[in-house]
Amino acid sequence: MELPIVVGVDGSEPSLRAGDWAADEAALRGAGLRLVYASLWERYEGGLLAHDVSKPSEETMAQDIVDTAERRARRRQPAVKVTTCLFPDAPEYALVRESQTALAVVVGCRGRSGVTEALLGSVSVMVAAHAHCPVIVLRGSHNNQAHPGAHGRIVLGVGEKPAGSAAVRFATEEALLRGVPLEAVRAWRRPAHATTGHPLITGEPAHLYEQQAAEALEEALRDIPEGLGVHRRTIEARARDALLAASRETDLLVVGARRRHGHFGLQLGRVAHGVLHHAMCPVAVVPEPA
Repeated sequence: MELPIVVGVDGSEPSLRAGDWAADEAALRGAGLRLVYASLWERYEGGLLAHDVSKPSEETMAQDIVDTAERRARRRQPAVKVTTCLFPDAPEYALVRESQTALAVVVGCRGRSGVTEALLGSVSVMVAAHAHCPVIVLRGSHNNQAHPGAHGRIVLGVGEKPAGSAAVRFATEEALLRGVPLEAVRAWRRPAHATTGHPLITGEPAHLYEQQAAEALEEALRDIPEGLGVHRRTIEARARDALLAASRETDLLVVGARRRHGHFGLQLGRVAHGVLHHAMCPVAVVPEPA
């Protein structure tokens, strides 16, 4: 079975932009596009409709929303097969469930209940934290397309366990599909005692930590296919700060998130959580087995 790109739609401007981006991603990958609307309308409608028949039901409005999103996707990418579905369920649960049979899930940074675009919506956080496939959250001014953007590069944050990383594979695929270079970033920091200025614990220790970061990059990129342009960067900074700085000049930032079996809390990690809330570009969170 060919897996689709799934996108959550709710009629908001961020979700419409997410639909555009997802349609382009589906075209790049030769995949189908699945438009998903989910709401708990059955829980609060019922008898209310009998008292106010002049108002359209939530289910009717939901159908209008997905029909509009479908027409928009077909106009944008006529060759992409588009399907739609409505679920009487909380959107975060519906999208996490859909992620079990998806290539990737795409969501806007907030939905109709969002307060400000500077804050990430709760649905986006929950989906990114629990999905079974990569989740792309459309932060920043991403010009509504997944094709090569203004910056022409993909940035990958290389974490603590880079060998065999799903995030590396996903970032590599994205760079190859778009025909752009991949920039791999590994942050490093010297321990606090190494900044005291003592001649025996300065200089050489810093070089050692930077060398370890460079070795981690090489380990992460050892299976990168020939022909893909790769830029390696080691940066002395907190990983979150280094990636947020890189997000200002990239079209997609890719980070991994560890999934611990049997753990039901948010499974993002501090770095992924930080870039999801503050990045200046779309962020792909790729689940990694613990």
